[in-house]
Amino acid sequence: MLPHDPADGPAPPRVIAWEVTRSCNLACVHCRASAIHGPYPGELSTQECFTLVDQIASFARPILILTGGDPLMRSDIFEIAEYAIGAGLHTVMSPNGTLVTPAIARRMKDVGIRRVSISIDFPTAADHDEFRGVPGAFDGAVRGIRNCLDAGVEVQVNSTITKLNAHYLPDLLKLATDLGAVSFHPFMLVPTGRGKELEEQELPPDEYEKALEWMYDAQQESDLFMKPTDVPHYWRVMRQRAKAQGRKLEVHPHSHGGMNTLSRGCLAGIGFCFISHVGDVQGCGYFDKVAGNVREQTFPEVWRDSPLFNELRDFDGLKGKCGVCEFKKVCGGCRARAYEATGDYMAEEPYCAYVPKGWCAPAMG
Repeated sequence: MLPHDPADGPAPPRVIAWEVTRSCNLACVHCRASAIHGPYPGELSTQECFTLVDQIASFARPILILTGGDPLMRSDIFEIAEYAIGAGLHTVMSPNGTLVTPAIARRMKDVGIRRVSISIDFPTAADHDEFRGVPGAFDGAVRGIRNCLDAGVEVQVNSTITKLNAHYLPDLLKLATDLGAVSFHPFMLVPTGRGKELEEQELPPDEYEKALEWMYDAQQESDLFMKPTDVPHYWRVMRQRAKAQGRKLEVHPHSHGGMNTLSRGCLAGIGFCFISHVGDVQGCGYFDKVAGNVREQTFPEVWRDSPLFNELRDFDGLKGKCGVCEFKKVCGGCRARAYEATGDYMAEEPYCAYVPKGWCAPAMG
């Protein structure tokens, strides 16, 4: 990263997820974007993409995730990737895998994309295909993973965790390991987009907590890097478990910087942001509140000056349990879940079971 002086304002983003297109060849039931084949009107042009890359590179060196939809549905995706890599951005890609032929995988390698993330949500083809909305999605994802590995491109396996598959977590970790992935990222469902239809499948707080406990144990035992994602209260669990075991907190036994870096819980507007296919900048892809648009302001202006982002950076503005929680500076609660549940993005995290030491529940009636 470039050197940063706090007097210059907020630190630059460390990770940016950029939805280069919303088009997709799948129809996943949990999709944040409610993506369809498209094409979608108003997507940033190739030149606008280049301009955005230049603006990002002018003050930051983040990991840039080219996502979608499926980024491979965009015909100029490799031009964009090559331009971003040439500008010094650590550029990775998040396809669904079904479009990753041997030739596409070799092109990724040649352009300089060192890692892709591909989602597998169930260890069996039938269940995964039903969840992803297209027959053959599982076999296509596995084939895409193998094509990437054959071409020398690292693969990260992502899984969206709900009531439907939480009991498969050990099997999903094993599958990721057996496939040769370098990391496994279980994403806890955030019910937005088509995912709102799965809201009843969101793990309740007690089951959520059990899943986090399993993740902590698996993290200590697995040789594979594992990063629980969209679950900021995992940072509390790590500290509680390490203290109970009388051990020094190890953020992750395999964390060594770069793409294997863990820092804190909710990073929306703090170290992370999402850029939509039409240039809207958001705290994350699940947080349906716009901080600004790169067609109206430069990206550095949005990042530095957005009232939304500056509010998210002020942990003293958190409300309810989150506001008094002793873990708020390392967790922060999921602002997207709070916003979806209450309409107030500074409200308490609705899926956290923890009761802070200083919390007195408001009287009923």
